Parts: sequence; structure tokens; C-alpha cells
Amino acid sequence: MTVPPTSALHTPTVPAMPVNDDLHTAILGELKDIRRAGLTRLRTLPLPVLRQLAATRATGCSVEELLRTAVSRLDEGLLRTAAAYTLGLAQGTRAWPGADRRRRAAETYGVSTERFRKDQELMLLGQIAEAVTLLARTPTPAVPGIGTAHRTVPVTVHGRTVRLTVHVHPVDLLRDVDVIVSPTNVYLALPEPYKSSVSASLRRAGAVRAVTGDVLDDRIHDELRAWARENGAQGRPVAPGTVAPTGAGALEGQGVRRIYHAAVTVPRSGTNDYDVLPADITRAADRALALLAQERHRFRPPLRSVCFPLLGAGRGGLPYGVSLGALWAAVEADLARGAEWDVHFVTRSPEAAALLDQLSAGIRPENDRSATGGSGSL
Repeated sequence: MTVPPTSALHTPTVPAMPVNDDLHTAILGELKDIRRAGLTRLRTLPLPVLRQLAATRATGCSVEELLRTAVSRLDEGLLRTAAAYTLGLAQGTRAWPGADRRRRAAETYGVSTERFRKDQELMLLGQIAEAVTLLARTPTPAVPGIGTAHRTVPVTVHGRTVRLTVHVHPVDLLRDVDVIVSPTNVYLALPEPYKSSVSASLRRAGAVRAVTGDVLDDRIHDELRAWARENGAQGRPVAPGTVAPTGAGALEGQGVRRIYHAAVTVPRSGTNDYDVLPADITRAADRALALLAQERHRFRPPLRSVCFPLLGAGRGGLPYGVSLGALWAAVEADLARGAEWDVHFVTRSPEAAALLDQLSAGIRPENDRSATGGSGSL
């Protein structure tokens, strides 16, 4: 392997490392060491290849951050979930022994632990190694404060500069954000936790689990059901734009304190499709910010940060620009009124992140309130 000179870290881009079969094999060997030892012993492992790859990223990330980025690039669903359990990246599994992580990953595939060890585990580690090598091939921007997984975007709002944080990774990897706004349907019915949507990911990550991986408390789901009962909405739809707050369940261990469930999808009767209107997204974002102001001093320290996915831009079918435009209409208005929120956006799409970057240049996203929205499957 050839290490780029130190000066390369200060040029407009950090060159990608040369990638070949030897590099892939070396990465795979180090991944096997991590699988056995676990993340809690990461600092004690030699890992020369992974440490070098992490150091040559534009932000000089850690090995763990490199692995999280690589796993986030895997196909959403079974592959990514089992990979996260295998390395201890899944919420709550960091300190699990290797045998327990292997057993839980095997359960994800529905096979015996021994079969998983001989077959699926080797495939998973190979896929992670391939994802890491792809990251090594890709030059990254060496702009201060801007990396591949987190970006800081300065935006001028009403004569003052505010800084937005853009996360380019799955929503369940968020840490130290007080409130996450989660899209849901007007029946406030969360999808099954094995689904791939934002709300399903948060439900899955917020569940309290035993060391075996069994769910002990489906806390976010149960609290949302309780809110619906207490507010007379059990079994009937709420108005689009309604926001229902719950706790964050096990996500509290990642510094997340509240989930605001934004009812923005309206199911079509007799079908598996639904509609999302930009006006309802703006209304929900505005109500989420109002609720944040109302609740902030009930917590110590007070709530300050809030993160928005691009509501309606996943299975809802809205173009990224329409979703962002609808959200930004509410966020910008609140910031213009002097709000001091620490605002975050999260997306898995580099294209969507690029639209957020354009806010720094004063380019506002489209906000077509006449759009009829898309349809998708809950």
C-alpha cells in the first residue's frame, strides 16, 4: 500500500488509496479480528490497514466511523442488519460477546449459528470489506468541517448566519440530537420493525432488547399508541400535519431524547398506496418546532437540537427538492423569527445532501405546494 503524503490532506481532495486484491484480503483479515474482539477492544487491536484508511479520509475519521459508513452503504434490510449485529454496530450490541453477536446475526438469517459461521458470516464480512475498498477508491472533499457522513452548512437567514448539520447516513445512526422528527401516517400506525422506512428504523432502534436480541419493550410503538388513546385518536385518522411526541426508548443511549411523529401520509382507501402533500409537510415541520419550543424547558438540559429526514421523499415519492422546500419553508420562518435551534437534516442520498449544500449559496429548494405527492407502500 502507498500512503499519501501528509500534505495531501490539505489539498482540495484527499486522494483515494490504491485498491487491489491484497488490500481487500488485508481488510477482510482485520474485520475478522474486530468480529472476534468487538468494538470495546478496538483500540487494542493493531488494524494497520483500517487505521490508515480511516486517517486518509478527509475528516480523519476513526476506524469505527469508517466501518459505520461502510455498513451504511450495504443494501438496506437483511444484509445491513446482520452486518451491524456481526460487528456490534447495532444499537445496544457494542459490548456483546462475539458469540452473542454471531447468534443474533444468525437469527436474522433464520439459520443455525454454525451454518451462519461457515457461510453467511464470511459473505457478510466480504461485503463489508468490499464497501471499505470502495470508500478507499473514492476521493473525498478536504473542506474543513465537511465530511462524507456529516457536513456543516452555513446559511444566511434574515441577516444572520445559522449552521445546519447534514448527516448522510441511516437515521438510526444519529447521536446526540435531542429530537428526531419521524414521518408516519394519519392513523399513527408504525410499520413493522423489519421494514426499511425511517419510522421502522427508529422503532427498531428504540426497542429495549435482552442480550439475546429479543424485544423486551417496544417502547416507541407503545407510547405512540398511548398518545393516540389519550387524545381520542385511537382507530381513527388525525388531521394531516399533526405531530405526536414520544420518548426515544433505547435511543436515549445515543443521546436522542424525543421522537416527534409527523402525520404526513394519507392512505388511499382500498389500496396499499398513500398520498403526501407538501403543504402537510410544511404544517408538520412548523408544529414540530412549536412543540419543541413548548417542551424544551421540561428537560434538563433544555431541548435544543432537532433533526428532520426529508419527509415524504422516500416511499412517499416526493422529489427531494419538493420535500426539502416544504420543510425549509417552516424551518427558515422559525429561524427568521429568532429561534436558536440547532437544526439537523438526515438523508442517505448524496443527491439530497447536495441540495442541502446549495442552501449555503442562497439557492432555495423548490417548494411546489400544488404538487400532489407520490404514492408508496406502507
